[in-house]
Amino acid sequence: QLQLVESGGGLVQPGGSLRLSCAASGFSLDYYGIGWFRQAPGKEREGVSCISASGARKNYADSVKGRFTISRDNAKKTVYLEMNSLKPEDTAVYYCAAQPLAMCVMTDYRYNYWGQGTQVTVSS
Repeated sequence: QLQLVESGGGLVQPGGSLRLSCAASGFSLDYYGIGWFRQAPGKEREGVSCISASGARKNYADSVKGRFTISRDNAKKTVYLEMNSLKPEDTAVYYCAAQPLAMCVMTDYRYNYWGQGTQVTVSS
């Protein structure tokens, strides 16, 4: 059974950092593009970042460019989202998702498999 599990969320002060992990089980990540999405209360889900299967292509939402970094370790079947200089507006549930097209895409309808989400709260 294909499964994605996010971890690493929590409560952090503005300006702080968190590293989210997305671990796959039941399948190899080698041929999957991975995206990170987030959804804040009362808002639509939005794409945060994506990475191609090879890791060669990456993309970021304008709101997180220069602060967030996506990476992957296919041997560990894990994708990471390093989040620095966090702001209160980054508060949301963060989801990782996988699609077998192997591309880096920021549109959620392209993704077949989703994790359950991890809460990130940025507050003083």
